[in-house]
Amino acid sequence: MEKIQLYDTTLRDGMQAEGVSFSLEDKLAIAQSLDKLGLDYIEGGYAASNRKEMQFFEEVAKLGLRNSKIVAFGNTRKAKSTVSDDRSLNAMLACKAQAGTLVAKTWDLHVKDVLNCSLDENLTICSESVEYLKKHGLEVIFDAEHFFDGYKHNPEYSMKVLAAGAQAGANTIVLCDTNGGCLPIEVYDITKLVCEQFSGLTIGIHTHNDTDCATANSLAAVRAGARHVQGTMNGLGERCGNANLCVLAPNLALKLGFDVLNTDKLKTLTEVSRSIFEIGNLTPVMNMPYVGESAFAHKGGLHIDALRKNKQTYEHIPPDLVGNERRFLISELSGRSTVLGKLEKSQIGEDKQLASDILKRVQELENQGYQFESADGSFDLLVKKIIGSYRPSFDLIKYNVTVEKPASGHIFTEATIKLKVGDKIEHVVGEGDGPVNALDAALRKALGNFYPGLKDVHLIDYKVRVVNAKAGTAAKVRVIIESRDKNSIWGTVGVSENIIDASWQALVDSVEYKLQKDAIQ
Repeated sequence: MEKIQLYDTTLRDGMQAEGVSFSLEDKLAIAQSLDKLGLDYIEGGYAASNRKEMQFFEEVAKLGLRNSKIVAFGNTRKAKSTVSDDRSLNAMLACKAQAGTLVAKTWDLHVKDVLNCSLDENLTICSESVEYLKKHGLEVIFDAEHFFDGYKHNPEYSMKVLAAGAQAGANTIVLCDTNGGCLPIEVYDITKLVCEQFSGLTIGIHTHNDTDCATANSLAAVRAGARHVQGTMNGLGERCGNANLCVLAPNLALKLGFDVLNTDKLKTLTEVSRSIFEIGNLTPVMNMPYVGESAFAHKGGLHIDALRKNKQTYEHIPPDLVGNERRFLISELSGRSTVLGKLEKSQIGEDKQLASDILKRVQELENQGYQFESADGSFDLLVKKIIGSYRPSFDLIKYNVTVEKPASGHIFTEATIKLKVGDKIEHVVGEGDGPVNALDAALRKALGNFYPGLKDVHLIDYKVRVVNAKAGTAAKVRVIIESRDKNSIWGTVGVSENIIDASWQALVDSVEYKLQKDAIQ
């Protein structure tokens, strides 16, 4: 198996995505996850940009990372400075990183209009900058910015820039599709020419996704001879994003047979992907290949029937290879095979009559506005109720929610819950930012002493959808709540003309699912 170097730039290029901001603590947590995943390089950031970036390098050195080299990012020296007094180069050295990535101009348009220097002067700038970092002991990765656009405009000059970096001692030359406008056939042809001309050097690829080809372009470059691949986790990046390492890594390992991540580390890919979404307070991309929640989700009855007979019929790999899982989605369109598949997963066994009963009940509830596709927790409880194994963890006596808004404008929300656990009655009050938050606080307060495991449950998403909009303010609403504990994520659903009651139903199901799950474990 031939080695491919995987280089992550989530902490720099990924942070340039709209709506993305990582604190110092966030960056350190992500770096630890990437190191455990086994990536070869983690680019820590642009050292000269601000104090937080420099702090990252100081703190990450204390973490004792085992698998990844930390890389400092910076520019070649400015046209009117020397290497010894250049702020960017010296910041890279001050980081004490193991490697430095230099971004160099290879498109003559940028040299003239951005650097405002001559083409020959830019060659000198590139050579001197690489030599300076090498002299101080850094491994140098030479990012040839806008290389493909530059090559198409002036191939002779763009190749001269690569030669300047190579002759100065760069360890790796990375070809960048910075504007993301190239197609795979272009990337393949140009990369192949570069690999032939610089046959003794490691050639890399860095692509952006402006034509939705970043992953395909990276794979085309690898096919042409590139052995260093740059990208970000979840494809985060400026404009349309960067090449997605969550897709590239399994494609390289499982489809092309390259040595990138070993089997055990590849199995943590889904976990790392989702943790980065969570750290960044970002909504996960459900249909992302390999690691998305929908990547191995099946809804069509014919598909599920075939999958129950042979898993290869509608899955290109076993989901556990990347740490994901197979899901059978329940809806009023489901056939009996879908329900049987869910029962098998729950280890209930094959019972066609039970499956028919469940399907009938699902169809009845979905006609009332319920939806179980995103509410696996509620579906699991529904099955237990139908087969008679459900035992409620508590009985509600009553709840009351009060919302006050005095003239001062400050809204005060309070929920009172009275319930019974066994033969004990709890009567508690909870406060919150809104009625659902207050109900959640009161419910946890009432049950906390009986079920301490609830402290691990966090509500991570709350969605409201009007079911029958034509009814106006009297319309039914569907509330779906997504919850998680240390081990799993589940969804629950409630439907009512009253949004608070719909929320209560979903909250209760969330708690009951957690307690029923813990009782089995």
